[in-house]
Amino acid sequence: MRALIQRWREDAGATYRTWFLWDERVKNFRSIRRGIQQVVTDIEGSTFGNAYRGSSLETVVHSIAEQRQIFKGADHAFLWKPKLRIPDIYENPDNQRAFGRLLDACVCCNAEPQILAAIRQIDAKQIKGLGPAVANLLYFLHPTLVPPFNTAIVNGYNALTGAKVKLGRWDEFLAMRQGILALNAEYRDLLSNDLGAIGGLLFDVGSGRYAAPPRTNDAAARAAWEADLAKVREESAKASKAAAAEREGDRTHTEIQGWLRDLGRALGYDVWIAANDRSRAYDGGKLGEGCLERLPEAIEKAPGADAIRLIDVLWLDRGKAHVAAAFEVEHSTSIYSGVVRMLDLALGTEAHALEGMFLVAPNGREDEVRAQLTRPAFSRVADLQVRYLPYGELESHRESIARFGSGMKAINAIARTLV
Repeated sequence: MRALIQRWREDAGATYRTWFLWDERVKNFRSIRRGIQQVVTDIEGSTFGNAYRGSSLETVVHSIAEQRQIFKGADHAFLWKPKLRIPDIYENPDNQRAFGRLLDACVCCNAEPQILAAIRQIDAKQIKGLGPAVANLLYFLHPTLVPPFNTAIVNGYNALTGAKVKLGRWDEFLAMRQGILALNAEYRDLLSNDLGAIGGLLFDVGSGRYAAPPRTNDAAARAAWEADLAKVREESAKASKAAAAEREGDRTHTEIQGWLRDLGRALGYDVWIAANDRSRAYDGGKLGEGCLERLPEAIEKAPGADAIRLIDVLWLDRGKAHVAAAFEVEHSTSIYSGVVRMLDLALGTEAHALEGMFLVAPNGREDEVRAQLTRPAFSRVADLQVRYLPYGELESHRESIARFGSGMKAINAIARTLV
């Protein structure tokens, strides 16, 4: 088992490196929590509706489903199946409110007994079609207490432990959770308090990337398993194209942040780089070099400050606590997290302006971004005067703006109003 985990950690194509260590993963936790809170608010206010499409739940589940391969297909459990009339939280108001109470309890509490009690209460309701797939929402609320859940993770757990956990039952999920916690504790030095790590390991075993080690002392079985591990390493090298594309996406993200950093400084602004991106390599140095070490006190103490620190790039008036512009670089993932962070900035305190908000993305994503902003979850965005800044426009004009521009006028001229 230890050999498997060590090989998995080293594998450039395994979930440990492609997802668990991915910088954007951590940035999405707060926005997904905010999305879940919105679902609760909609249900409590009787504004959730009776359909998944267009709901706040669709928005937050879509954001989860974009968390690279481990959560691909996370929305399937919540899609309405008309022939089966499941999951029965859209047509049945009582079930919908029970679902809202589960989410609300898990948003508000931090203790394991409270979370388990809330899960047992929803299990007692026996809502058709609403099973442990909900754990994927709860994971983003309590990553050290609730593991992620899907078919591959269950298959991986069964393969590693010899268990026979079945899908769709909360009691089986809770039993599996206990086993996962025990397994995680035994190999904690190679895993993490965050159960996403062991979830990724189980996913890779359950999806067939790795064979489970033999649970006997059979020398032949162990030799065959070690041969399988060696084969995985060879296949990983051949299948690195997707991983390389993801790394290229991360590189592009950093490059765009670097352009915005340099342009902001050239225009006379103080520049803030997202707290978890400051140490990224860029142009022979670190991305955060020459930028603010900490945000002004008025912003540090503002509501939502933790999210504001993760906005990709901020331009602030020199020596002041006034944000002139906020930029979220959205290379390929959902705009949901970035918009939520800008909402925290714009609506949290009087120190922040309601203009100068930019989604910076590839030229070809404009229609997709506009379509996403029509969702009810983004109804407040219209107040922010959010603009779309295409990579191409930024690349073409950044040098001339740096030399001859002043203030926000030139940036606004090359950006496009979204709503």
